[in-house]
Amino acid sequence: MSVDLQMKILLVEDSKLTRKMEVKILKEVGFTNIVEAYDGDAAIQMLQKAEDVRLIISDWNMPNKGGYDLLLWVRADEKWKDVPFIMATAQAEKKQTLKAKEAGVSNFITKPFSAQELKTVIEETFGAKKDGEGEDVGKARLPQKAASGKVRLSVAHIQITDHLTLGVLKHLIATEKLAPKHFELETQCMSSWNPLQEALEKGDIDAAFILAPIAMDLFSVNVPIKLVLLAHKNGSTCVSNKKGSNKGSLQQFFKGKSFYIPHILSIHHMLSTMFLRQLGLKPGVAGQEGVDVLFEVVPPVKMPEFLAENPEVGGYTVAEPLGTKAIAANSGDLMFLSAELWEYHPCCVVAVRDELINAHPEAVQELTTMLVQSGQFIAQRPDKAAEIAVDFLDPQNILGLKVPVLKNVLKEPQGIKTDDLFPVIEDLDRIQRYMVEEMGIGTLIDLKNFVDTRFAEVACDTAGSVRRSSNFHDLSKVVSRIVDRHTSDLDTNNMLAQEGKNLIFALDHQEYGISITSVKEIIGMTPIRTIPQTPPFFKGVINLRNKVIPVIDLRVKFGLEELAYDERTCTIIVEVNGKSDKVEVGMVVDSVSEVLNLTGEDIEKTPSFGVDVDTEVILGMAKTENGVRILLDTDRLLSHGDTEMLAEVS
Repeated sequence: MSVDLQMKILLVEDSKLTRKMEVKILKEVGFTNIVEAYDGDAAIQMLQKAEDVRLIISDWNMPNKGGYDLLLWVRADEKWKDVPFIMATAQAEKKQTLKAKEAGVSNFITKPFSAQELKTVIEETFGAKKDGEGEDVGKARLPQKAASGKVRLSVAHIQITDHLTLGVLKHLIATEKLAPKHFELETQCMSSWNPLQEALEKGDIDAAFILAPIAMDLFSVNVPIKLVLLAHKNGSTCVSNKKGSNKGSLQQFFKGKSFYIPHILSIHHMLSTMFLRQLGLKPGVAGQEGVDVLFEVVPPVKMPEFLAENPEVGGYTVAEPLGTKAIAANSGDLMFLSAELWEYHPCCVVAVRDELINAHPEAVQELTTMLVQSGQFIAQRPDKAAEIAVDFLDPQNILGLKVPVLKNVLKEPQGIKTDDLFPVIEDLDRIQRYMVEEMGIGTLIDLKNFVDTRFAEVACDTAGSVRRSSNFHDLSKVVSRIVDRHTSDLDTNNMLAQEGKNLIFALDHQEYGISITSVKEIIGMTPIRTIPQTPPFFKGVINLRNKVIPVIDLRVKFGLEELAYDERTCTIIVEVNGKSDKVEVGMVVDSVSEVLNLTGEDIEKTPSFGVDVDTEVILGMAKTENGVRILLDTDRLLSHGDTEMLAEVS
């Protein structure tokens, strides 16, 4: 059934950022007639005056009146009782779904969602939805056979280092270091936890690398899955927003701000709650009484970008490398590594459908054994694993992952551990009990029926892997150390931003460096066509292979004396982040000398030059045999206004 793209949609969402994102997604789908309300009360006032709203999309958790109470009002109102109502919620618990169904909700979508997910849900709501949808949760998935006669295993993951054991296994099979006798591996990279969870629930895949609490929640509503192995231990990072994060106490800094987590049912949510409560704060979701730090669910890959753009966000806790990515980009400060609170804690697990276990236990055993071997490979060869990780986690270079950053992530002593993947029931029980009893989310399950350790027993014993007991540290002492570290500004991870190859160029006898990853090419001087009524540093545009490239003179931009161009003058074509998209810009410099491969030891933080000197564009100072080179952040050389102006003329 086709959906009218001109119909009026009422979007109800308390978070300005989330509402802006969801409006953008609706427009991507094709809807343009959108009205907005910030909570249930505002939505009711709007509906009392409106005549033509044909779809309501509402958040569940909101202050004043939440989405559930709004749903009850809508279904009780004669005028609006039949209007389709989609509940968009980060709550993501199956018991919440049942509650809303009883109240008459038309459909659900779990936040955060993509344009395709929303399009599908709206189409289902207006006719494509099948009777009895959701009642086939326990329907058996028939394991598929490949042409070789082996079982074709479809295993899903998302773009985090927590799932690198799967990527390493894929690499080892492709390079014939491992040769499975019973299965062929097919990996599926999902955009976020929502589609991964849905695929596992519906039986579209055989197995998934998934957050342990999500898997527990699925098991609580009889989804036929078992936990057979841990995906890793440790591995998550909490960062605070760089903007203002070194001013005042941590309690003052986080109070009144939003805080990002990847999912309500996650170890990240649990540890962040513990940390913030220890600071004397009351974290929670919108609609809960007395909350002074607001949890928002955001796709992990979007967190670094959103943190950099929104000073009202206090920080986030997420799997690597997305914490280190913000630190390396100089938009976030390290708060803590998850192992500092709970050493050797579980997080993501390998969940397998029962049909596969029952029909092909030999394939499940072989998969489990090879994943354990892959985990040991990561621990023993982190440099090679970092190279594999870039190709596996970021094949389209969307995240901009760098091998040096991933090496640091994998070598961090308190970071991710992959050489001990045996699932300990007591650790999983700690997670579910804290969530249910202290946070009021999730459902207690019988873990002995959920965790199938027989495959891990064989795999870990065969590989001779270590087994470490987890260590839940004294929170008061840990948080005290974090506060001291914050106050002393001991974080040195910001130097990760310029590790790797840097292009060195000269301006007025001083040498500068920029990351080679931002450089597209270097060309000699070509005719520049001037543009009237533009800033002095903007020299005009050039035609580079039928593409118009704006050109700036860095000498003029830096306030140096303008010189005539000579045979050594050249233009560096770089790609910078604009307000809405990437922009290619030509930078005129005196000369280019070399490419240097720098390590963190070569780089020092930017010294203070006094209040009148703007050091925002400087990432650090590189110490080399030939002197000190100033390392620049190409994304901060130009303001958003500058890049928008340059984008318009290109």
